[in-house]
Amino acid sequence: MSGRRSLVWLGLTPEPERELPATVAALRTAVRRAVDAPAAATRAERRRVERLVMHGTQRGWLRYLAEVTDLVTAVAGGTRPGDRQAALLAAEVVLDHHRMLIGLPGPGYGRTAADRTALESAVRALRAAPPDGDRG
Repeated sequence: MSGRRSLVWLGLTPEPERELPATVAALRTAVRRAVDAPAAATRAERRRVERLVMHGTQRGWLRYLAEVTDLVTAVAGGTRPGDRQAALLAAEVVLDHHRMLIGLPGPGYGRTAADRTALESAVRALRAAPPDGDRG
């Protein structure tokens, strides 16, 4: 491999960088709906994603998506407050991204195996529960 960093991971899909900032800001601030996330939190999340995409590496990007996975699974499991619809959207976006990694060279697909399993479980749980989170 040459001394240049691989950029192949950037060609997967634009959905994570488009969908995740407001959704993740909502999950991080535990607000009711993603559109209600404080503007400053959404801007900060968008800047973080832009930095990762423009200047980061696939490894750094996957670490960020692992953080999103942790937020989603905590909301799905009831150990963290948060908008279950926002968690579902984030889970579906990250899961789709991780599934597409199979088409890329390198260890990305294997590296995300545990996250894919966790996200699949979270998606099932989030789809099964009523939108308001009332389970009983």
